[in-house]
Amino acid sequence: MASVTASTIPPTLPAADSADPAETPESVAGARRKRGSTGSLARRMMLIAAGWICILLLLGGVALDRTLTGLVTRNFDEQLGYMLTGMIGSAEIGPDGEVFFNRPLGDQRFLEPNSGLYWQIHAPGHEDFPSRSLWDRSLKTPEDHFDAQPHVYDSRQFRGEELRVMERSIILPGSDTEWMFTVAASREDLNDQIKSFRAILLYSFVILGFGLLLMAGVQTWYGLFPLRHVRRGISRMRKTGASRLDEPLPQEVQPLVDELNALLAHTDKQAQEARTHAGNLAHALKTPLTVVMNAATAKSPDLADTVIREAAVMRRQIDHHLARARAVGRRAAGMSRASVWSSLEAVLRAVERLHETARFDLAGNAEATVSLEKQDLEEILGNLVENAAKYGGGSVFVTVDAGDDPAFCEIWVEDDGAGIPESARQRIFDRGARLDTGKPGTGLGLAIVRDVAEIYGGTVELDESEDLGGLLVKVALPRSAA
Repeated sequence: MASVTASTIPPTLPAADSADPAETPESVAGARRKRGSTGSLARRMMLIAAGWICILLLLGGVALDRTLTGLVTRNFDEQLGYMLTGMIGSAEIGPDGEVFFNRPLGDQRFLEPNSGLYWQIHAPGHEDFPSRSLWDRSLKTPEDHFDAQPHVYDSRQFRGEELRVMERSIILPGSDTEWMFTVAASREDLNDQIKSFRAILLYSFVILGFGLLLMAGVQTWYGLFPLRHVRRGISRMRKTGASRLDEPLPQEVQPLVDELNALLAHTDKQAQEARTHAGNLAHALKTPLTVVMNAATAKSPDLADTVIREAAVMRRQIDHHLARARAVGRRAAGMSRASVWSSLEAVLRAVERLHETARFDLAGNAEATVSLEKQDLEEILGNLVENAAKYGGGSVFVTVDAGDDPAFCEIWVEDDGAGIPESARQRIFDRGARLDTGKPGTGLGLAIVRDVAEIYGGTVELDESEDLGGLLVKVALPRSAA
């Protein structure tokens, strides 16, 4: 039967030795630049590493700065607290109702004018009792609240001098007055300490950041080094004509190399198939052309009959190789999927019009799908069903998914004809082989079925039908992925 669906011949892959001799690494690189790329993998890794390093160092630096600043400030406040406690412990109320110290405070800076360390006792209706270090100045203290616990804050009440102030409200024995005890110290020493450790922190983190970036760069270079091996190996393959990469590589890269080797092997196989079939076609056409040339040269009286006969032979060969070429091209185009049941129904509708007296029965799994192009599946089924109708006794029985192999869908085509002797079953697959020459045909049906099935990894087997008594053709085709 002729192909149910027409198809064009796909372009075959060029042979490995047909590369342009003028192709150079520079031209390959230029072509790659023209196609564009998604950027450098190393640059991506470095940008990601640099981004994370900057973020983590920034967050860590801020957290460490706040921690150290808090520690230094709390230590500074504790010193103020010791002074404030000493003031309160030394304070008494005199006979005149004013506060005084029963013993001098220990820090000499309280006696030095503008020394940066000050104290003051204040109460409404009383004169301020300041330290000598305040000289002609006084500390501003709020009068509208009572601080039962030490209250610490920063103040800029003195020009050019930032203060750290601690105050506490106390009612001394023998007095009903709320006395505000205040001690203040210049923040200069505290700010110098903070600046000092912040400078150390900044230098340390900058050096750490550069060190981490350098380590990330070395890691990226070393980690991507196997890819350079792959690139050099591919370049060496292109120059030397090698067919695979055999260098040992890390397990993360090895699957890529395995897939590349499989692709190269597949390409070589396709190129070899193309060369083989081109040679087979040339050889098959050579003999008929020689016969025609000899008959024409000899001016044979039956030249017309000879031309017709040999042209028919050449047409059979061309039809066979065209069918195979279409199958190879469609297989190379990508993953295919076809429904067996719907393709069988389409084939049966076509064959029923040619063999109106034949009876066709269809059974089996209506959901079965195979990993073939629909045109190639119909090519296989069309040849099998038409052969069964042509050479059988009038009954054709098709069973879908007759086997139990989970990887292959087995299709049985049975007829009630005379069948094929076991001794002739292998020979019937040869191109042009026909056991019944009384019926029209090219003798290529089963050869096409076998070739197309094998292209997709399937098999064809001939047997005797137990139910109908004629020929049983078993075709096993790979199932498609769900």
